[in-house]
Amino acid sequence: MHHDFAANLRLLCSYYRSIAEVCRRLDINRAQFNRYLSGRYKPADSTMRRICDFFGVEVHEILLPHEDFRPLVRLRPETFGGPSRQASSLGIPATLLENGRLGMSRYLGCYHEYYLSMSQPGRVLCTLVCLERRGDAVLYQRTERMPPLAGGRACHNRYRGVALLLTDRLFLVDHESLNGHEITQTILFPSFKSHVSRLTGLKLGVADSSERMPCCVRVVYDRLSDTVSPRRALARCGLYAPDDPALDPDIAAAIRNEVGGDEWHFRARF
Repeated sequence: MHHDFAANLRLLCSYYRSIAEVCRRLDINRAQFNRYLSGRYKPADSTMRRICDFFGVEVHEILLPHEDFRPLVRLRPETFGGPSRQASSLGIPATLLENGRLGMSRYLGCYHEYYLSMSQPGRVLCTLVCLERRGDAVLYQRTERMPPLAGGRACHNRYRGVALLLTDRLFLVDHESLNGHEITQTILFPSFKSHVSRLTGLKLGVADSSERMPCCVRVVYDRLSDTVSPRRALARCGLYAPDDPALDPDIAAAIRNEVGGDEWHFRARF
């Protein structure tokens, strides 16, 4: 019997209107979910991961003794209640979240994001962006892998956010989750091809340096094959010279930030 897990799961479900709502959002059969609530069965690893992602907890946390888990919920109540609550913490109304997730299924997956670095002028930054559906929202994580400074270690920055498709534009809003000192927004053109390969647009943020200069840059999202492992995808992330042979020349050209003589604004380009 898995009494602590079942008690912890019942506590998390109490933040919702009903068990039926939780089952609907998780897309788990009610009869099977009742077995988890009774403590007779423990979910398979993939289902356990999906349940934990939905509620915003870690696997080791949901398996804690119930008397240890209860204070955890009281200390972090804003993280429990599902992804819609997490996305709403960015100030996005629930109706906008509901409308914005329509049509997002074809964009789910992982991408390499390329743009001219805001903190390292003249260098191209490649990050890893993974979009996935969690409950009623499409959330994503963006991971930066910066090379080590002299005598130091490599630095990883992690951003978490919500993605929406609104009137033929993709909007991505995220916050830096490790230090909590940055919010960025990215707006991309959608793909009208049968297969999503590359997306282009603009990113607005601040340089991750003492200057903290607000910057706007052109950006390219390059879709990764499902067969590419996360370790291999992350290994490619980092800083590149614009003429580095490892960079696709088309991507390097697409992220150049020049402004035409007849342009009054800094504009995205297809």
